[in-house]
Amino acid sequence: MKKYSKETVVGIFVVIGMFCIGYMTVKLGNVGFLGDNTYSLFARFNTVTGLRVGNPVNMLGLEIGSVAGFKMDQDAQVAIVELKIKRDIQIFDDAIASIKTEGLIGDKYVGIDAGGGGDLLKSGDTITETESPIDLGDLISKYAFGDVKK
Repeated sequence: MKKYSKETVVGIFVVIGMFCIGYMTVKLGNVGFLGDNTYSLFARFNTVTGLRVGNPVNMLGLEIGSVAGFKMDQDAQVAIVELKIKRDIQIFDDAIASIKTEGLIGDKYVGIDAGGGGDLLKSGDTITETESPIDLGDLISKYAFGDVKK
């Protein structure tokens, strides 16, 4: 009888351990089972150099979402970035999205100036005002070779 009670206790600890591992996997991996608490917005940029899936989307210095994917519009010759924004964050249609760098050689992120008027953007809408990233290598080469004009 003692043998079976020890096996039962070990089994319970194994089940609890597996539950904890599963919970941490879901929480750390940002996986949701009961629905997504984000909505999609799109932004068109001339270039998305250095931006990657998973990079943060910031507004007012706070992380409000992440970059979900990229597409290319062959006709307009622009890159379309899909942004996943937390559902409780409201962004107006006059918002400006720009690709920025954390520090001098840090990772890229999308910064959003929320705007202040107009209609609210809904899931699937496009942010029309965008600013592409500044190519630091281009600026350095222009300065080094004397192409900078005052």
